[in-house]
Amino acid sequence: MSNLTNLTNLTRRRNLFIGAGFAALLGALVVGQAALERTVAAQSTGVQAPRFEVDPLWPKPLPNHWVLGSTIGVFVDPDDHVWIIHRSSATLANNEKPLELKTGECCAGAPPVLEFDQAGNLLRHWGGPGEGYEWPDSNHGIFIDYKGNVWIGGNGGPDSQVLKFTKDGKFLLQIGKKGARRAATAAAGAGEGQVAGFAGGSNDELNFGRVAKIYVDRQANEAYIADGYLNKRVAVLDADTGKMKRWWGAYGNKPDDTPMPPYDPAAAPTQQFHNPVHCADMSVDRFIYVCDRAGDRLQVFTPDGKFVKEAFFETNTKNAGSVWDIAFSKDPQQRYIYMADGVNEKVKIVDRQTLQELTTFGDGGRQPGQFYGVHSIATDSKGNIYTTETYEGKRLQRFLAKGMAPVTAMNQGALATWPGSK
Repeated sequence: MSNLTNLTNLTRRRNLFIGAGFAALLGALVVGQAALERTVAAQSTGVQAPRFEVDPLWPKPLPNHWVLGSTIGVFVDPDDHVWIIHRSSATLANNEKPLELKTGECCAGAPPVLEFDQAGNLLRHWGGPGEGYEWPDSNHGIFIDYKGNVWIGGNGGPDSQVLKFTKDGKFLLQIGKKGARRAATAAAGAGEGQVAGFAGGSNDELNFGRVAKIYVDRQANEAYIADGYLNKRVAVLDADTGKMKRWWGAYGNKPDDTPMPPYDPAAAPTQQFHNPVHCADMSVDRFIYVCDRAGDRLQVFTPDGKFVKEAFFETNTKNAGSVWDIAFSKDPQQRYIYMADGVNEKVKIVDRQTLQELTTFGDGGRQPGQFYGVHSIATDSKGNIYTTETYEGKRLQRFLAKGMAPVTAMNQGALATWPGSK
């Protein structure tokens, strides 16, 4: 046999060996991929949840060198316009005085009430003290009712009133009188959530105690008041006259303003709300969901105040609590609750029927998609989420709805929120 023939045979054997090696490697990769897929499948919870991506360039910059203060209310009206209320100059004067002194070109606090369109353009801006009404020391919460009226609460020390305006800022109605909860002695106010010099009045038919949020029910023309930072109740008013019709406390009990010790996760659940009662929102099937923020719980009631059920979230969260605000998903059944948690700095996605937390998004930080005091939350007709931040967050963010995603052991508690991520 010639040397050429031997070389040819050797080459063939080498190629066969290399080919077999590649085939074995490819087979191993296929097996490995299948094993990985089986592992991921095994880690799957069998649950899907809505997925969101932050829109980092929304809204557009404000004009006039304006900046936001603590941003403590958001609502989306039927035109998908996004309304916020923030503390403007009051917050800036406390923490960022050089800005308010305008030692340079920048900056000034924007007016308290701002309206944005879907493109992020600023449409309207107004608010603050005026004639015929008492603007809150610390405005809090905003709601646009089915008649196009804008409702505002307040959680400053003397704030015992609710205000109603047109969308252009024309004053319509004040319910309650500022300072009505001022106590006879400065010693009043000891206890959770209390302010020295003021005392709760959770059975007062005329005034409030530092209102956190308002919801207006079109069907019954009633306003539900989360009342609040001083009082411990949900109050229901005639939305035209402001006359109080009914009210209740935790578990539907008659409210009791006896000061409570700070929340203790090891103790039995209290029979009264903690301060603040931070939301009272109605679902499409007409249940009232109440945020007992510092109690780390969400309670559900019928419109007449009958207790239905409750759920607890992040129960070791003390002080400011975990249940700050809620919004409902925009599917016809409102299958999901989106819950803002301003201590743990995330938005929880909760099954509305079971009140089971499915997953979350967000984290503490200042970058888009992160939070520093996530406070209020709302959804638009497309299912997008809007959040506002208090403390040093002081901003409005939009999260775009990106359909459903499986919740697995690997992504549970951290569904991706950065554009383009999977």
